Amino acid sequence: MADAHAERIARMRRAYREAHDRLVARLREAPGDLVERTPAGGGWSAAQIGWHVATVDGMFAELVSGARPSQPLPHDFRERAWTDVVAEIPQKLEASGSSLPPPEITRDEALSALVASAQKLDAALEGLAEDRGSRFGVTHKAVGTVTLAQIGDWATAHTIRHNAQAKRVLGK
Repeated sequence: MADAHAERIARMRRAYREAHDRLVARLREAPGDLVERTPAGGGWSAAQIGWHVATVDGMFAELVSGARPSQPLPHDFRERAWTDVVAEIPQKLEASGSSLPPPEITRDEALSALVASAQKLDAALEGLAEDRGSRFGVTHKAVGTVTLAQIGDWATAHTIRHNAQAKRVLGK
């Protein structure tokens, strides 16, 4: 089982880094004024999107590491396949609370936040013990109840979703 857990974590970390690197590249390569511009019809700038992803990734890191409380799962809890979880995520979600970006974010602020949060999440995933990953979880309106071992997949899906949003905002 330990080998399967280690392989799962390694796969998650790779997928997350790939998704994260694509978002960072998109923000870094686009013209700065375009990254920081709020769309005329409303919504977030690409920099605000990056800041939001970084903030949520930081929360994910805290959950996985134990710095933010998670919940012990019932003994009969069965982890759902990630494909089933993703299929149930609503198309439209509204961020709330501390994950809402401030009105003005620079590209450099977003990029710095993304780098810092990715390092924290990667380290937290690397250190996630198999027992903790399968016996503790979190419940959220977007995904229902997931194990801590699924947080890396959630972070990857979240990053991919917002990279697509940034692509639309940047017109690329």
